Amino acid sequence: MNSKIKTLIAAASLVFAIGGAASSASAATNWQDHHPRRVELNNRLERQDVRIREERRMHVLTAYQAHRLHMADHRVRFEERRFARHDGGHLSRAEQMRLNRHENAISHRIG
Repeated sequence: MNSKIKTLIAAASLVFAIGGAASSASAATNWQDHHPRRVELNNRLERQDVRIREERRMHVLTAYQAHRLHMADHRVRFEERRFARHDGGHLSRAEQMRLNRHENAISHRIG
């Protein structure tokens, strides 16, 4: 009986290991974090995050204003991920332009 349990546990762990490897392999092919348009947009989001923190540190923005700007950036990042998920990790030129318009509006609110 003890050997049956060990065999069952070994088989279950093998199934989980194969399933985990398959899911990570499919994620690597379907989700390209380093697509040039995504990299450009994410770099811009990082720079704007730094600008917001710097303006807050210098008391140009209130805590509430900084929070709202961070949340707006978060929505853009979420939308970027949603676009990329539907197109195999890529952003189309039109999607990039749409996201840039949103970022421009946020940038003008920073100061």
